[in-house]
Amino acid sequence: MALFFTKKKKRKLQSSHPTPTPSTQQKLDCSLSMNAYELHDIFENCSEIVFREITFGTSQKIQAQMIWVDGLVEREQLENEILESLLHKSSSTKLHPDSDKESILESIKNSVLSVAQVSELTTIGDVVDKILTGETIVLFDRISIALSISTKGGAVRTVSEPQTEVVVRGPRQGFTESLRTNTTLVRRILKTPKLKTEVFKIGVLTKTEVVIAYIHGLASLEVLDEVRERLSQIDVDTILDSAYIEELIEDHSYTLFPQIAHTERPDKAAAELAEGKVVLFVDGSPFVLIIPTIFFQFFQSSEDYYERFPMAFAVRLIRYLFFAIALVLPSFYIAVITYHHEMLPAQLLISIAGSHEGVPFPTFIEALLMEITFEALREAGVRLPKQVGQAVSIVGALVIGESAVQAGIVSTAMVIVVAITAIASFTIPAFSVGISIRLMRFPLMLLGAVLGLYGIMLGLLALLVHLCSLSSFGVPYFSPIAPFKWRSMKDLIVRAPIWAMNRVRLRKPNRLPKKGTE
Repeated sequence: MALFFTKKKKRKLQSSHPTPTPSTQQKLDCSLSMNAYELHDIFENCSEIVFREITFGTSQKIQAQMIWVDGLVEREQLENEILESLLHKSSSTKLHPDSDKESILESIKNSVLSVAQVSELTTIGDVVDKILTGETIVLFDRISIALSISTKGGAVRTVSEPQTEVVVRGPRQGFTESLRTNTTLVRRILKTPKLKTEVFKIGVLTKTEVVIAYIHGLASLEVLDEVRERLSQIDVDTILDSAYIEELIEDHSYTLFPQIAHTERPDKAAAELAEGKVVLFVDGSPFVLIIPTIFFQFFQSSEDYYERFPMAFAVRLIRYLFFAIALVLPSFYIAVITYHHEMLPAQLLISIAGSHEGVPFPTFIEALLMEITFEALREAGVRLPKQVGQAVSIVGALVIGESAVQAGIVSTAMVIVVAITAIASFTIPAFSVGISIRLMRFPLMLLGAVLGLYGIMLGLLALLVHLCSLSSFGVPYFSPIAPFKWRSMKDLIVRAPIWAMNRVRLRKPNRLPKKGTE
């Protein structure tokens, strides 16, 4: 029986079997022709959708229709484990169309198909969703149940080193755009049945799979319920990256500071899960989301835990120091030069005044021009191809800075201040917080130019109050400082030894006995 329809045959089928409007709840018909026609109509003008008619069985032939998306399936698995099994292995298995449908399906699943995952579908909507996710569908004549066979594959990026979180010492694996690969990478680290995963489908057009991962018994039930509630309320057309989810479920949308951290390192995701947090995997994105998130978490790097704690403590102190420099150095310089000359040594004041001689702009305008220029160079370096991006940024900064000084537009001291500020902003491990600090510099510069050091202190106080008012899924954003928790301080600024950071404080391990002693 041919299943490729002409227009005349389509009209005949429509007149004899009225086809209802496609719906996710529409049941499959017992007629293979009607099911095939319905799917042909849904996937009209979809050239990558493959329809393959097959007939198998010995004494009495069984007609079936296979449907898959070319490029989303593993071709070798499709040919060897499905087509070959149905066409050749079925000859040694007793399959009779006169038998009840349950026995036929059970015989095909248990005795014919040599694949691991096979499920039954009963609605048109489920069939369409499975086809579009890379599974192969098999429809049978006179059976209103379809078989969905897991054949997901196609071209995907292999596991490689993370690009945004590079460490000197530590694992080299990074997440990819494949959802199953990402969850597997974490499962390899956390070998426990308490690691639970829940799947949500979000997006009317993309139907993107979002997986909630948590460790049962460690994750907060209140946070977990809140995550489920917010995900279930999302109603958008497309989800193309985890950034979409982050913006749709965060607590405060009009703040510069991110309330949800992200990572592309499986070891970091596993560590956060072991601390009782919730991790969100988004299909098609190599970045997973960590919920909840506190402000100080953005200053911690995976390498802090792969080096001995004295070095980790020193590096973390440097990060906090340069965070303060990146935030307030330009505004502090403007305030001192404009209002508080007495704070500088006389010799330094004379040197700065000499460098300012001939500059036509006030210190604030001078700093504003230089900051905007450096931000433009940094953005240009990111957008340009990798081979020339860094060279353009470095050469452009040197040429523009030197030319501006020689032209008398800015002073040499201002170039030094802006350069130190730019370098300091790169020491923050989290790129998203680095952007926030870069933006916060401008209002602080304005306050320093108008009110001097008093304006800077008012700005920092307002910033501190704002940070203390934020929360991430009910968790205070500025904890463990506000509210203060002494037990959590051993992994804030100071990174205590690993043996001292367990939930139950352990005694420091004794030295091993010498050889030959008990």
